[in-house]
Parts: sequence; structure tokens; C-alpha cells
Amino acid sequence: MTDTPHHHAHGHGHGHGHDATDVDWAEQASLLERQAEIATPMYAQAADWLRTLLGGTEEHASGTVSVRRLWDVGSGPGVLTCLLAHAFPEAEVVAVDPAPELLARVRDRATRLGLAGRVRTHEAELPGGLEGLGTADLIWTSKVLHHVGDQAAAVSLLAGRLRPGGVLAVAEGGLPDRVLPRDIGIGRPGLQARMDAAQEEWFARMRAALPDHRETAEDWPALLAAAGLRDTGSRTFLLDLPAPLAGDARDHVAGRLAHAAERYGELLDEADRAVLARLTDPEDEAGIAHRPDAFLLSAQTVHAGRAE
Repeated sequence: MTDTPHHHAHGHGHGHGHDATDVDWAEQASLLERQAEIATPMYAQAADWLRTLLGGTEEHASGTVSVRRLWDVGSGPGVLTCLLAHAFPEAEVVAVDPAPELLARVRDRATRLGLAGRVRTHEAELPGGLEGLGTADLIWTSKVLHHVGDQAAAVSLLAGRLRPGGVLAVAEGGLPDRVLPRDIGIGRPGLQARMDAAQEEWFARMRAALPDHRETAEDWPALLAAAGLRDTGSRTFLLDLPAPLAGDARDHVAGRLAHAAERYGELLDEADRAVLARLTDPEDEAGIAHRPDAFLLSAQTVHAGRAE
């Protein structure tokens, strides 16, 4: 289950920040890292696609762009920051995040992986705080822009920081996670569909409460084009972990269901809340911890555009 219907979860650790001061990051950091590590195969596919875009192809025949500087805006604990550093081995990588606790995790991970010389951190939260960073050949941001009231302005801000030929990649949208069959043998069939509807309502309320909120059609290629970028396009990448789930993935699914129940459980009826309580109870034989039918199927869409 995702946090919202458009796969606006905290993904690999990005996009957590309505207000970083309201979150206990010491508690959340390990959960974000586990979530990002499980999703790494999906994001590795996205990194391969970005290498193709920046390498020049028949589809994007603008020639090779040497990626010397890369930003990960909304880096979280840095799992994807380091993945991008491996994917673009000549790049200086800047992890941008509003939470100093998570930026410390970025530095620790980069040191463990031998990347400390190329990875640095910058504390900031969109739409401000990017002064002094200069420009970049590739800017990646995942599940961050939907936390900004004026998404079009944020896209334009980031697009304006690209070097000629550089690429802005925005990971937003996709499909809600699927983790269980339609009929799970307890409660009324179709729980996930009802959770999707609750997520939709929660997400609409969250967006409406953001400072400087503007209703924006979430046509991300159009937003990229309006910001002056060309060669805009999208690709969707799949994470498919079939049943029965391994331990870390199973724990991840249970944690996400518990988080969903806490975040928008009030939008579900009492019977569905009771089913969620059973699914997240490690002692309940009907819970995720014991179910042979639990799986994880996730799809993440990435939108990209190139600067003139």
C-alpha cells in the first residue's frame, strides 16, 4: 500500500518533508532505508534509462552530456543518492534534504561505500534553499514535488538550474502498490480498492493544506515543457516481488500497512480498520507476518526533460 493513490509514498527516502521538524527521523530513518533498499532494483532501471537519455540516442539525438554534477533533491537517507553516484561515476553528487538527521545517514552510507569523495550534502527544502548550489547536469527528485504547494513553480525552479543539455528527472505517479489478493479470507473482499479511495481523499486534503497551494493538472511532461525543457517523456519501472515474500520485504509490507492505518484509517469503516489491525498484528495467523499470499508489486513513473 502506498501513502497516496499516485504512489506518493516516501519511496526510497525522498519526499518526506511537509515539515521536517515534525518527524522523528531517528525512528524513521531505518524504515526509509529498508524501503529504499527493497525498491533499489526498480530505481536501478530508472538510472539506466537516465544514462541512455544523457548519452544521446536516436530518440534523444542531442549528443552525449558528461554528467559532472548531479543533485538528488529530497535525498532522504541516501540510498538512491549512492545508487546514482555509482550510475554516474564521474559526477559530484549533492544530496539535498531538509532533515539533518537524514543527511548524516547519507554521509555515513557514502563513506561505507567508498563514495565520500564524490557525495556531499546540502540542507534545504523546496521551494527555497538552493542558493549557492550552482547548476547541474542531472537533477533527480522523487516524491518531493507533490509536497510543494505550487508544483509548476518548483519544476521551473529546478529546470532553471540545469546546464545546457542537462536533464531534470521527476519521479511522481505510477500505480498504488499491490500486496494482497482481492479476497484475503478475512473481512469484505476488495480492501485494497477501498484503501485506494481513502488514499485519494487523504492526498487531496494534504495537497489543499500546503502553503501556496495551487491546483495543478499532474501532466508532468507538460509541466516540464512549460518550464522550457524539451525531449520530454516518461517511463514506468516495475518492482515485482512475488509471494511468498522474504523477511525484509514482508516486514516492509507490514510496516506500510500499519502506516496507512495510522495515516488515513479514519477514512475507512470500522470493519476495514479491524482487518488492518489483524494484518499488522505479528501474532495473528491471518497477519502479513504469516501469510503465504503476501507479495509486493509496485510501479514508479519517471518523467524527464532536457534543457536547451
